Amino acid sequence: MQAQTTVQNRFINSIMQGDCIQVMRQMPANSADFILTDPPYLVNYRDRSGRGIQNDVNADWLKPAMREAYRVLKMNRVAVMFYGWTKVDSFFAAWKDAGFQPVGHIVFRKTYNSKSRFLSYQHEQAFLLAKGKPPLPKQPLADVMDMPYSGNKLHPTQKPVESLAPLVRSFTLQGELVLDPFAGSGSSCAAAILAGRRYIGIELDAEYVHQAWARLERVEERIAAKKRSSQVLIPTLR
Repeated sequence: MQAQTTVQNRFINSIMQGDCIQVMRQMPANSADFILTDPPYLVNYRDRSGRGIQNDVNADWLKPAMREAYRVLKMNRVAVMFYGWTKVDSFFAAWKDAGFQPVGHIVFRKTYNSKSRFLSYQHEQAFLLAKGKPPLPKQPLADVMDMPYSGNKLHPTQKPVESLAPLVRSFTLQGELVLDPFAGSGSSCAAAILAGRRYIGIELDAEYVHQAWARLERVEERIAAKKRSSQVLIPTLR
């Protein structure tokens, strides 16, 4: 138990660089309160500048990663996982194989199109997945939400923190632990910080880990500056 606690504490409030399967295997079972993640969509994506994402070609990693995610998530809690709609069969099979039960589906509406073919693609999507029988939230979120453009400056598929923060607040309490096994530039972790939660991020690409660390430092600095500016000095009576 002492060794497990030591390992867990080493990960908390950090971005770990490495294969998420191997990193999660070092984490105790039933240790994360919420998983919020945007894994590769298995489409070999490249943005206009040629940036790509590791492990975005085949699904060899998908089932073992989802099994580890299920193991480390606490019982009667949920995960929100984005997915690529063209590979929904692969994602769904991996979730079901791991033990997850789908309990909701979220559409993130964009004001721009990311691609145009038979349709103009103007949304992202994620499944809400349960382990056990989680309690219902007191004020459920809508299953259609707005997703402003993040600018993708730090990562080619960077999700805006504004769209992730409501999920963190809805499915966790103050001080609970948010896990993102595919952290990218740290958007989920930034949302956790802003909501007063702890976080663990895991990212394979060392460059994105560097970007995430720098980003989270900026978030922490802004929070600290805001606290300093909001402090009111009460004069003592003489």
